[in-house]
Amino acid sequence: MKWAMAVLVVACAGAHEIGTTRVTANFQDDRTFAIEIVTDAATLAEKVRFDDDGAQFRKRVKVMFGGVEVAPAVAYSAAGGQATVRLSGPIAPGPFTWNYGWTFASYSFTVHGGGTQWLEGGQTSAPLAVSAGSTVWRYLVLGFTHILPNGFDHMLFVLGIFLLSGRVRTILAQVSAFTVAHSITLGLSLYGIVSVSPKIVEPMIAVSIAYVAIENIFLKELKSWRVALVFGFGLLHGMGFAGALKDLGLARSEFLTALLSFNIGVEGGQLAVIVAAFLVFGWWSARREWYRGRVVVPASAMIALTAVYWTIERLI
Repeated sequence: MKWAMAVLVVACAGAHEIGTTRVTANFQDDRTFAIEIVTDAATLAEKVRFDDDGAQFRKRVKVMFGGVEVAPAVAYSAAGGQATVRLSGPIAPGPFTWNYGWTFASYSFTVHGGGTQWLEGGQTSAPLAVSAGSTVWRYLVLGFTHILPNGFDHMLFVLGIFLLSGRVRTILAQVSAFTVAHSITLGLSLYGIVSVSPKIVEPMIAVSIAYVAIENIFLKELKSWRVALVFGFGLLHGMGFAGALKDLGLARSEFLTALLSFNIGVEGGQLAVIVAAFLVFGWWSARREWYRGRVVVPASAMIALTAVYWTIERLI
């Protein structure tokens, strides 16, 4: 039996040489990854140099999330004949896969909390899903920051909705229509059912902001057509929101999680804008006689002028 086991080990080693390389990966709570490669220093030095911030080393190493390659930071050290290469960077959406091409032998690839795989040099690891809770939080934050502080155009549209009237019912009617509409096109665009070029969507978003602001100057109360128009404009904004998610290169398995989490984040950002507007000048002054002349008209005019400028800029 012993000699049979020995023959088996020798046969396996002949077919797949087990080298000195071992790789460990760790996904941290702050949404960053850390990958450590430990290998023979002399062997690695014959293949690659590290005097270029790791650019040459990264050519044969692939860190991927959702099939999209990321460019990690590279740190190198050597001691006692061993070389240690550390790769780090932010975790992106999608399942994680790994490919290491600086060895021709088999090596162990261990993910903390995810087990160990034996891989050949140049072989891609099996996909590993990052924890769902962290993914949900990531998209919540992305949706919120897409409004605050990064979505200045969307902020102005929400402010335009708010300025028509300080009444809660008026604001809720418009915000509800806008939310339902942008949720529809966000989902349809993400799944590829609806596709409109950003060259059309972005100028039209600017036009929608200008229209709402200009109408505030001449309209004192909520009309039914205003809600319908806000709904229509929400369809445009939803396609704009979808662009932010598409740029991440999401895996299709993450679409629903991304869609729901991102949308909730967007609603949180919109709510924050409305609450801030209420605190600054809404709740205590909206019913005063001077409110329209000193707040609504000047603020709406400034929003309209800004939106007209954006429209021209986006068309050129």
